[in-house]
Amino acid sequence: MDLATFACDPATVDVDAALRHWREHGWARLGVLASEATLAALRARADDLMLGRVAYDGLFFQADSSSGRYQDLAFGRGWEGPSLSYRKLEKLELDPLFRSWLSNPVFERAARSVLGPAVTLYRATLFTKSAEGGTELPWHQDGGDFWGLDRAAQLQVWTAIDDVPEDSGCVEVVDGSHRAGLATPLGGTIPEPVLVSARPEERALPLPARAGEVILIHNHLWHRSGRNRTGRPRRAFTVAYLDARTRCVRKRRPPRTFPRVFG
Repeated sequence: MDLATFACDPATVDVDAALRHWREHGWARLGVLASEATLAALRARADDLMLGRVAYDGLFFQADSSSGRYQDLAFGRGWEGPSLSYRKLEKLELDPLFRSWLSNPVFERAARSVLGPAVTLYRATLFTKSAEGGTELPWHQDGGDFWGLDRAAQLQVWTAIDDVPEDSGCVEVVDGSHRAGLATPLGGTIPEPVLVSARPEERALPLPARAGEVILIHNHLWHRSGRNRTGRPRRAFTVAYLDARTRCVRKRRPPRTFPRVFG
């Protein structure tokens, strides 16, 4: 099914200007791209996946912590039964609706401009904050040894599936922080001593978004999100693209392969 219907003419989206801002600041807005029809289909499919009405072998689930604290998350449990309180659904490239959206021509222009003519997919993930509040996500970077790649990932494209006001747990960033590279070789959550030294609270920039809006994010940008206080679901779809030459170098498990996108 072709899902990539737009709220505007995709040919008019100024991808080059957005990428200039992304390179300097670590983030950039592409505007509201997804049409209401696209959003309605993605919302319905998100519910179907979480409630088990649609299923795919290999889909990854992680439930919210009962406390809302990131430190209390359980790992490795996967599907735990029908619930709208899953924090994360990964490998959504298995679903034709989400696959269609991540393959759209605007994302293709951005990804090929940054990564080159051949592009693969590291992950396609739905991050949700349920109407009950969801789970806070501390300051972190998406990269480093934890990702197990032979070269740094750079580009993520984030789509708001619902309206994301500040009190829904919108993404917050430290503008320009990507330019300093990784805080630690491991990547992921920023350690407390680094936070104390860097004082990101003083520079935190919230990025509220309208449903259908797309934001480019550099993998090394410091970012976080709080809990949802709106009483309504807050869902966003994040796609991390790779230069197709990227290889998985993890040792503890068989190395991953990354699917090609954009033909």
